Amino acid sequence: MPQTYLYIFNYPEEEEDLCKLEVHSMFRSNLPTFVLESSINRDPSRSPFIKEKIDVLFTGDTLEDLLKNIRKMPSVNGTYKVIGINYRDINHLDKMGFQERKEIARQIGCLIPGEANLQHPEVVFAVTKVKGKWFFGYHSENQGLWLKHQQKPHNYSTALPTRVARALVNIAVPELTGIKVIDPCCGIGTVLVEALSMGIDITGSDYNPLVMKGIRENLKHFGLSGSVFLRDIRDIEEMYDVAIVDMPYNLCSVVSEQEKTEMLQCARRFAKKMVIVTTENIDGILNKVGFEIVNRCDVPKGNFIRQILVCN
Repeated sequence: MPQTYLYIFNYPEEEEDLCKLEVHSMFRSNLPTFVLESSINRDPSRSPFIKEKIDVLFTGDTLEDLLKNIRKMPSVNGTYKVIGINYRDINHLDKMGFQERKEIARQIGCLIPGEANLQHPEVVFAVTKVKGKWFFGYHSENQGLWLKHQQKPHNYSTALPTRVARALVNIAVPELTGIKVIDPCCGIGTVLVEALSMGIDITGSDYNPLVMKGIRENLKHFGLSGSVFLRDIRDIEEMYDVAIVDMPYNLCSVVSEQEKTEMLQCARRFAKKMVIVTTENIDGILNKVGFEIVNRCDVPKGNFIRQILVCN
């Protein structure tokens, strides 16, 4: 049987649609609940919405079936512990009480050949129940890298939140390698930081000379390096697989209809795919310059709504 993975999600209500758009891109699947079973292997720390992940070793229709499978495990290389997991909106029939989780973890731990260490284990296993089916496997948690990226030396009050920026990158670039990406209006570099921290080949540029020093200091602060150019979007000549564009350059900018059209015409010229963030309806302009909107979502923030549009 192919390897399967169990991903457990969490998100604020206002970012539900953003999470589901990210899941659709990264896993080619819908997210009907807070748990997703998939054959696609992703690092849980890539997403701001994946709380934890189980690399499934065994499943069982009953707990006894699961324990029978675990008895066949080879010796664990390193010390280990076992935890029981509930998740958001879990069915009451699947939910394990605190003492029940501890007891089931103890039963499983006694069956695993190797040395248990509850305080500082080298390996963590997890057991959970989804729609009446038991799952057991290696457990990993999200390291919350985007939270660290909130502490940039330079920031704009109107910049994208790091959670949104990280999800935006995952929507634009589900596969990390072999893809050339550009953020042609990169501002203070919020998207660049998230993309470079994932190892993505991304180039940044902006027409504002006042942000160049801040961008480079932000990248250096996190030990990241990438190409950043002072140039107008109209001067970009290289070809890219994906462009990530925050429209307009920031919420305080006043950009005319003609300027928006020119920006998107340029993006159409140098990028095969585009993911756009906008606070205004630009569907007509996108159609005019030859982009097709293939997916979208709204992300509310305070008194305004950001639209995220995926275009081919």
